[in-house]
Amino acid sequence: MLAAVLAAITSFQKIFFCKHDVPFFRVIEVIWFQAWSTEIIVHFVHVCKVNNNDGEELQFIYFEVMIPTNEQQFSLATVQEVSDFALVESGIRLLIKRDDLIHEHISGNKWRKLKYNLSEAVQQNHHTLLTFGGTYSNHIAATAFAAEKAGFSSIGVIRGEDDASNPTMKFAREHGMQLYFVSREDYRKKNDDDFINGLEEKFGRFFLIPEGGANGLGVRGCAEILPEIKEDFDVVCSVAGTGTTLAGLSISLRENQKLLGFPALKGADFLSGEIERLMGESGLRPPSTINHQLITDYHFGGYAKMKPDLLEFIQGFTERTGIPLDPIYTGKMMFGIYDLIRNGFFPKRTVILAIHSGGLQGWLGMKHRNLV
Repeated sequence: MLAAVLAAITSFQKIFFCKHDVPFFRVIEVIWFQAWSTEIIVHFVHVCKVNNNDGEELQFIYFEVMIPTNEQQFSLATVQEVSDFALVESGIRLLIKRDDLIHEHISGNKWRKLKYNLSEAVQQNHHTLLTFGGTYSNHIAATAFAAEKAGFSSIGVIRGEDDASNPTMKFAREHGMQLYFVSREDYRKKNDDDFINGLEEKFGRFFLIPEGGANGLGVRGCAEILPEIKEDFDVVCSVAGTGTTLAGLSISLRENQKLLGFPALKGADFLSGEIERLMGESGLRPPSTINHQLITDYHFGGYAKMKPDLLEFIQGFTERTGIPLDPIYTGKMMFGIYDLIRNGFFPKRTVILAIHSGGLQGWLGMKHRNLV
């Protein structure tokens, strides 16, 4: 197993992080290893036994992230053209960046936004992650899984009440996350210093990941999406929740390309300010260079709201193309793209690139609430 890992190293860019600053000179045993896809996109490797200069056997955890180099073709660069009779007469080409294929449980922008937060937590010698989310949160589920695999303890501050039958909360618990339920009123204090200090008094030292991974580190991960793509395109379409993904895409967008963001919630005009703030926090580009447009007509009544015509569209799209969409984010975005195409929003011969943000576990919450 170790030989297979070492043989793959020459084809990858490597980022190494250690929970303890321990010198080591040879690996004795690989305790845990996982290739996150058949193409070995990302590895978490826990190496728990090493020898030092004196031959003493030491115990520690070694965390390695391996990302394919530009010379390699892996799922991180998977772009699929949509073959759909509904688009035949439009004169539009529609491509989808299949980030939903990155991993079953940490897919799409969830991995992008966690990637550098995890590495920063390791560099700061943290052992516990704390983050925020709702009772059906994709981010909570992804963070719980990633934290467990990376050797962290994790705490989820959850808006709402506990429900043992909730599949998302059950998944988070199964992967070691401690859940702390708070009222909606208290949850609105999640960015207040006094509230955070109270959490530190209750749980001890932790590395804080904002709700949805919405910080400069999350932006840095999302800024890597477009550079992976070799195909030419004119317009990028992405979902919008916290604005982190849009901020990352804006940073790597070319001057001759346009970015359209499709918010999943009502009253999303505030996102323009959030995108500017997040870009500034990332340190990757001055906020004055923002180049995007928010398309706010396809929220279907608000966050996590479902209507029959949206469900019918998602089911029909998946049947025709074989590409799954989630009901919270990508389903609404794709509905909006098709509607804009039908109404002549895009000039003929436009090439649209839609970013699939993953989030397919959102169907579990919809089913749990008997909405589908």
